[in-house]
Amino acid sequence: LTEPDLADKIAASLHQANIDPHALRLVLEVTETLLPADEDEARHRLIELHELGIQLAIDDFGTGYSSLRYVRDLPISTIKIDRSFVSGLGQSDHDEAIVDAVTQLARTLGLRVVAEGVETEEQFAFLSRVGCDYSQGYLFGRPQPPHLCRLPEIERVS
Repeated sequence: LTEPDLADKIAASLHQANIDPHALRLVLEVTETLLPADEDEARHRLIELHELGIQLAIDDFGTGYSSLRYVRDLPISTIKIDRSFVSGLGQSDHDEAIVDAVTQLARTLGLRVVAEGVETEEQFAFLSRVGCDYSQGYLFGRPQPPHLCRLPEIERVS
Protein backbone atom coordinates (compact mmCIF):
# COMPACT_ATOMS: atom_id res chain seq x y z
CA LEU A 1 0.00 0.00 0.00
CA THR A 2 3.00 2.28 0.08
CA GLU A 3 3.75 1.82 -3.63
CA PRO A 4 2.35 4.75 -5.64
CA ASP A 5 1.74 2.59 -8.72
CA LEU A 6 0.14 -0.39 -6.93
CA ALA A 7 -3.27 0.04 -8.59
CA ASP A 8 -1.65 0.43 -12.03
CA LYS A 9 0.35 -2.78 -11.53
CA ILE A 10 -2.72 -4.71 -10.43
CA ALA A 11 -4.80 -3.29 -13.28
CA ALA A 12 -2.12 -4.34 -15.78
CA SER A 13 -1.96 -7.85 -14.29
CA LEU A 14 -5.73 -8.22 -14.42
CA HIS A 15 -5.83 -6.97 -18.00
CA GLN A 16 -2.99 -9.26 -19.07
CA ALA A 17 -4.81 -12.25 -17.53
CA ASN A 18 -8.12 -11.12 -19.09
CA ILE A 19 -9.79 -11.05 -15.69
CA ASP A 20 -12.72 -8.78 -14.89
CA PRO A 21 -12.54 -8.12 -11.12
CA HIS A 22 -16.25 -7.21 -11.14
CA ALA A 23 -17.22 -10.63 -12.51
CA LEU A 24 -14.76 -12.46 -10.29
CA ARG A 25 -15.71 -10.60 -7.11
CA LEU A 26 -12.07 -10.21 -6.27
CA VAL A 27 -11.54 -9.28 -2.61
CA LEU A 28 -8.40 -7.86 -1.06
CA GLU A 29 -8.12 -8.51 2.66
CA VAL A 30 -6.33 -5.81 4.61
CA THR A 31 -5.34 -6.39 8.23
CA GLU A 32 -5.94 -3.16 10.07
CA THR A 33 -2.88 -3.63 12.29
CA LEU A 34 -0.65 -3.72 9.19
CA LEU A 35 -1.89 -0.56 7.49
CA PRO A 36 1.07 1.75 6.91
CA ALA A 37 1.81 4.75 9.07
CA ASP A 38 0.77 7.11 6.26
CA GLU A 39 -2.97 6.48 6.47
CA ASP A 40 -3.82 9.07 3.81
CA GLU A 41 -1.57 7.32 1.29
CA ALA A 42 -3.00 3.90 2.20
CA ARG A 43 -6.54 5.27 1.93
CA HIS A 44 -5.74 6.65 -1.53
CA ARG A 45 -4.35 3.27 -2.67
CA LEU A 46 -7.38 1.39 -1.34
CA ILE A 47 -9.75 3.79 -3.10
CA GLU A 48 -7.83 3.25 -6.35
CA LEU A 49 -8.15 -0.53 -5.94
CA HIS A 50 -11.85 -0.17 -5.17
CA GLU A 51 -12.29 1.87 -8.35
CA LEU A 52 -10.74 -1.04 -10.30
CA GLY A 53 -13.58 -3.24 -9.04
CA ILE A 54 -11.66 -4.89 -6.24
CA GLN A 55 -13.67 -5.28 -3.05
CA LEU A 56 -11.99 -4.60 0.28
CA ALA A 57 -12.26 -6.57 3.51
CA ILE A 58 -10.89 -5.61 6.89
CA ASP A 59 -9.31 -8.80 8.25
CA ASP A 60 -8.92 -9.56 11.97
CA PHE A 61 -11.47 -6.85 12.75
CA GLY A 62 -11.36 -5.66 16.33
CA THR A 63 -7.70 -6.42 16.96
CA GLY A 64 -6.37 -2.98 15.97
CA TYR A 65 -6.76 0.48 17.45
CA SER A 66 -8.94 2.31 14.95
CA SER A 67 -11.37 -0.21 13.53
CA LEU A 68 -14.37 2.09 13.37
CA ARG A 69 -12.44 4.84 11.61
CA TYR A 70 -11.40 2.41 8.87
CA VAL A 71 -14.98 1.26 8.42
CA ARG A 72 -16.09 4.86 8.16
CA ASP A 73 -13.29 6.20 5.95
CA LEU A 74 -12.39 3.34 3.60
CA PRO A 75 -14.46 1.76 0.80
CA ILE A 76 -14.91 -1.49 2.74
CA SER A 77 -17.39 -4.18 1.66
CA THR A 78 -16.63 -6.85 4.27
CA ILE A 79 -15.62 -7.13 7.91
CA LYS A 80 -13.91 -10.32 9.05
CA ILE A 81 -14.41 -10.90 12.78
CA ASP A 82 -11.20 -12.18 14.32
CA ARG A 83 -11.11 -15.76 15.57
CA SER A 84 -10.11 -14.55 19.06
CA PHE A 85 -13.72 -13.35 19.52
CA VAL A 86 -15.33 -16.33 17.77
CA SER A 87 -13.48 -18.84 19.95
CA GLY A 88 -15.27 -17.48 23.04
CA LEU A 89 -18.79 -17.95 21.67
CA GLY A 90 -20.76 -20.15 24.03
CA GLN A 91 -18.24 -19.48 26.81
CA SER A 92 -17.93 -15.73 27.16
CA ASP A 93 -20.76 -13.22 27.38
CA HIS A 94 -18.25 -10.51 26.43
CA ASP A 95 -17.21 -12.26 23.21
CA GLU A 96 -20.84 -12.90 22.34
CA ALA A 97 -21.68 -9.23 22.89
CA ILE A 98 -18.74 -8.11 20.74
CA VAL A 99 -19.58 -10.49 17.88
CA ASP A 100 -23.25 -9.51 18.00
CA ALA A 101 -22.40 -5.77 18.06
CA VAL A 102 -19.91 -6.01 15.18
CA THR A 103 -22.41 -8.03 13.13
CA GLN A 104 -25.20 -5.51 13.74
CA LEU A 105 -22.89 -2.58 12.98
CA ALA A 106 -21.85 -4.17 9.69
CA ARG A 107 -25.43 -4.96 8.71
CA THR A 108 -26.49 -1.38 9.49
CA LEU A 109 -23.68 -0.07 7.27
CA GLY A 110 -24.55 -2.49 4.45
CA LEU A 111 -21.37 -4.55 4.87
CA ARG A 112 -20.92 -8.32 4.73
CA VAL A 113 -19.65 -10.12 7.83
CA VAL A 114 -17.34 -13.14 7.89
CA ALA A 115 -16.57 -14.96 11.13
CA GLU A 116 -13.10 -16.51 11.22
CA GLY A 117 -12.08 -19.63 13.11
CA VAL A 118 -15.46 -21.34 13.49
CA GLU A 119 -14.77 -24.75 15.03
CA THR A 120 -18.00 -25.85 16.73
CA GLU A 121 -21.68 -26.20 15.89
CA GLU A 122 -22.43 -23.99 18.92
CA GLN A 123 -20.33 -21.14 17.47
CA PHE A 124 -21.97 -21.55 14.07
CA ALA A 125 -25.46 -21.55 15.61
CA PHE A 126 -24.74 -18.32 17.48
CA LEU A 127 -23.35 -16.67 14.34
CA SER A 128 -26.42 -17.74 12.36
CA ARG A 129 -28.72 -16.38 15.07
CA VAL A 130 -27.10 -12.92 15.05
CA GLY A 131 -27.11 -12.70 11.25
CA CYS A 132 -23.47 -13.28 10.34
CA ASP A 133 -23.29 -13.66 6.54
CA TYR A 134 -20.41 -16.13 6.23
CA SER A 135 -18.35 -18.38 8.46
CA GLN A 136 -15.02 -20.05 7.87
CA GLY A 137 -13.02 -22.47 9.95
CA TYR A 138 -12.23 -26.08 10.73
CA LEU A 139 -15.91 -26.89 11.29
CA PHE A 140 -16.30 -26.71 7.52
CA GLY A 141 -12.97 -28.18 6.43
CA ARG A 142 -9.24 -28.21 6.84
CA PRO A 143 -6.82 -26.51 4.45
CA GLN A 144 -6.13 -28.68 1.41
CA PRO A 145 -3.09 -28.96 -0.84
CA PRO A 146 -3.59 -27.19 -4.19
CA HIS A 147 -3.97 -30.40 -6.21
CA LEU A 148 -7.09 -31.29 -4.17
CA CYS A 149 -8.75 -27.89 -4.56
CA ARG A 150 -11.31 -27.23 -7.28
CA LEU A 151 -11.48 -23.62 -8.32
CA PRO A 152 -14.71 -22.26 -9.77
CA GLU A 153 -14.76 -21.19 -13.39
CA ILE A 154 -14.18 -17.46 -13.71
CA GLU A 155 -15.53 -15.10 -16.28
CA ARG A 156 -12.81 -13.60 -18.41
CA VAL A 157 -12.83 -10.21 -20.11
CA SER A 158 -13.15 -10.44 -23.90
